[in-house]
Amino acid sequence: MKRVILFFLTFLLITSCSKKDVKFEAFSSEAFAYDIGDGIAEVNASVRVKGFTQTEKNGSYEASINFSVDLVRPDNSVVKSIFKDVKKESKSEPIADVALEAQFNLDSTYVDGNYKLIFNITDNNSQSTTTSEVKFDLSR
Repeated sequence: MKRVILFFLTFLLITSCSKKDVKFEAFSSEAFAYDIGDGIAEVNASVRVKGFTQTEKNGSYEASINFSVDLVRPDNSVVKSIFKDVKKESKSEPIADVALEAQFNLDSTYVDGNYKLIFNITDNNSQSTTTSEVKFDLSR
């Protein structure tokens, strides 16, 4: 019986001290568009990512996330990479998550309707990828 209890306590100690790996994923995506005049709409979108690989150097934690945004029109045609950016984050403690933000304009050739944004995200340190989709309504 003592061996069973000792084994159980050892198992609990090992599993509770083991590092939990967080999957590279995107969450909390949102997007909206508003009319800025002259038939132009400004689109603002954001998404947060976690589970990326961080490098630690001289007490500084660094993350590098590359992303592009595809726009799906109401007729399901796709505008590839309507926005691109690289987000580099550096902190003195481990980074829990990073916010990715996109902002771009749509001219009057973009009709009112329901649009979708697809965030294509790559962790530059591990080359892991993920995507996130968010819908918004364009009405001027």
